[in-house]
This record gives sequence, structure tokens and C-alpha cells, in this order.
Amino acid sequence: MKFYSTANKDYRVSFEEAVCQGLAPEGGLFMPESIDLLPSDFWKDFSKKGFQQISFEVASHFLKGSLPAKDLKKIIDHAVAFDTPLVEVEKNIFALELFNGPTLAFKDFGARFLSGLLGYFVKKTDSDITILVATSGDTGSAVANGFLQVPGTRVVVLYPSGKVSDIQEKQFTALGHNITALEIDGTFDDCQRLVKQAFSDEALSKRLGLTSANSINIARLLPQSFYYFNAYAQLKDKSLPLVFSVPSGNYGNLTAGLMAKRMGLRVRQFIAATNINDIVPEYLITGQFSPRPSKQTISNAMDVGNPSNFARMMDLYQNDFSKISNDIAGFHFTDQQTNNAIREVFNSVNYLLDPHGAIGYLALKEYIKGSDMITGIFLETAHPGKFKDVVENAIGKSITLPDSLIRFAKGSKQSVRLGNSFEDFKGYLSKHNS
Repeated sequence: MKFYSTANKDYRVSFEEAVCQGLAPEGGLFMPESIDLLPSDFWKDFSKKGFQQISFEVASHFLKGSLPAKDLKKIIDHAVAFDTPLVEVEKNIFALELFNGPTLAFKDFGARFLSGLLGYFVKKTDSDITILVATSGDTGSAVANGFLQVPGTRVVVLYPSGKVSDIQEKQFTALGHNITALEIDGTFDDCQRLVKQAFSDEALSKRLGLTSANSINIARLLPQSFYYFNAYAQLKDKSLPLVFSVPSGNYGNLTAGLMAKRMGLRVRQFIAATNINDIVPEYLITGQFSPRPSKQTISNAMDVGNPSNFARMMDLYQNDFSKISNDIAGFHFTDQQTNNAIREVFNSVNYLLDPHGAIGYLALKEYIKGSDMITGIFLETAHPGKFKDVVENAIGKSITLPDSLIRFAKGSKQSVRLGNSFEDFKGYLSKHNS
């Protein structure tokens, strides 16, 4: 299997090269040369298969021998070591709970898969690698914990100062060892820009062995497709049309779902659910993609003004607006609407949403509009305890934190404050990672 760049389809590399490079030259993102339907045998006794088995079969089909089967299975078994339960919140409306990993966020799957792959590839060389990751919250914690003390790796997390929750911040600033946190004066988009500029600096990238752990890395997307299949496996009634509502910021999660559909998952519709940073929902109405500076909200992981994976989404549909708008609907919601949803769902059915899941729920309800002829699944991407202040303010009472979050909260923050100029960032990398 070869992977091409969205910026230059003639530029093709192996899976190992795509993973280790992270970002293609000219800022392109890697895409597989083909995404084929899963064989009919895959669906036999599908609901009886375990999550790890489903994941292994999907990955094996997708990668087409890019990795020895025994090594791939070992990496997957490590990455998919916790479940994604499907919880019925209302009739035919389900929450897919993706927060049972070590950092209590969906990104644990992609981060652990990527760390396993890079650890495997690094063993084949004598060179260390430096992993850059921009985060608006959960990506940083998942990647930092996934790569903590992995031999041959250094991780540099860039995050916008004052724009992530306290617990999220502690999850990647209190680790030490091979993890460095850079607190950037700016927005997530500034952090993402700095990462992309570092990759564009060929000399710097080569000297430091740079790769990315953001969803611009194709290895982050593949494992995120696994839990869409696992959600379908858990449905007792598969007769109704299926709709997934995906809280979206950089659009890696939604792109992974679209890839699952290309492999044969029976999905009628995807919903791009956002906060007021509604660049893609706006595109789905107007056909115009207009990036702009992100605005801060209580659903901070979606505070993205120029989503990288939009390039992959467009590539999947050959830039055909009619096709992409047929498969994806878009809705956006304010902080007030988000708070109201958290409170109302808690009061009515005693289910606690996090701010991102709340937006997924709202978008699903808006799309279905009371119909009982659709099965709707919204993604609960993070544990509500990661947004303790927001959730408690919405429901008017205190919540109990999981022990793992309490342990993180007690850690000591260690970060380096930087401006948002590339020269400052490059200077830091050159001085501390050479």
C-alpha cells in the first residue's frame, strides 16, 4: 500500500514513511492510494467479534501487508485495550463513550496506536525522533501519555496559553521525562501553524527527525475508524438507517468515520457538529471554505479556525461539493445552548454530557427532529470530569472525578512560555532538541 500527498498525488511513499514523515512536502496530508470495501467474510458473525478482533481485521485490510500481521496485532492489542460502550440515552439515540482510556478521551486510541508504530519503526534505526503535537486540550494529554518514556522518542506539545482546562493542562505538563510542554501566546491555530512551519523547514525537520502526532498523521486516523465499526457491532437493531453525529474541531474523527464508510460500514449520514467555530458547517451550506481565527468556547477541543483534515475530506470526494454535502450535514451551537443541553439531559435522563458530547447530541436531535425511524449515535469524546467547572456550572451541583483525573490534578505543571513566532519556536527546538 502506498500513500500519496493531497498537495501532490505523484508524491507516494510507504506506510512507514508516511507515519514517520507525518506531513508531506508542500504541506500535503497523506492519503492511501485506495480504500477498498471489506470482504464479505468480515461481516459474518460480526456482532460476536470483540473490539480487538474487529480492529485487527480492519487494519489488516486497510494496510494491505504494510506491517507483519503479528506485529500489527501486538500494536493494536495495546492501542485497543479498553472498550467503547454504546449507551442508549433516549429511544434510538445512543452515546458512544470513547473516554475509557488512560487520559479519558477518544484520542487515546490514535495516540497509543501511533506510539506503538513509531516505537516499532524507531527500533529499526539508530536515530531518535522528535514528535510535534499541537493541542487544544485532549490531543496533548493522549499523545504525551501514549509516548511517555517510549525509547527513542521526544515529544513537544504546543498549546494555547489559558485556553485549555486545568485538568487537561496537567495531563501533559506534569509528566516530565521525554515530554516537553510549550505554552504558546496565541490560539490553537497558532500552535498548528508552528508545527506545519517546522515541517516545511526541510533542514530543521531532517536534523531533528520531526514527525507529527496530530491528526495530520495518517496513523492517528486509522484507529479512530475502528470504534465506528465497534459501535455498529453493538447495535441490537441494525434495521434502521444509521446516523453518526461527530463533535468536530480539526476533523480527524469525522474523516476516520468517512473512511469507515468507504470500507463498507452502513452509514446513511454523518453530522459535523461544531461550536461557533463553524467553518465546515458554513461550507456545507455555501460551498465556500473560509478559514478564520478561532474563538474561545467552553468546548475548547473544537476551537479550530482552519481545520487541517478538511483537505482529506475534499480529497475523499474529489472536491465535489454535491457529493460531500450529501454525505455530511453540519450544525453549530453556542455556549449557552451547550450548557442548556448538559443541564436538560442530566435532569431528564440522568446522563452527564461533556461540552463536546453535548454539541454532538444537539446536532443529532436537530437532524432527526423527533423521527423514530433513524438510529442516531453521537460521540462522547471525553469524560465530563475533564471539564469539571463547566459541567458543574451547567447542572448546578458538584460531580465526582475519576481517580485517574484526581491523580493528574495533583501533578505539578512544567511548561515553557513562548511567543507565537516561528523564529522563537525554531530557536527553542534547535537549542533543546539537537
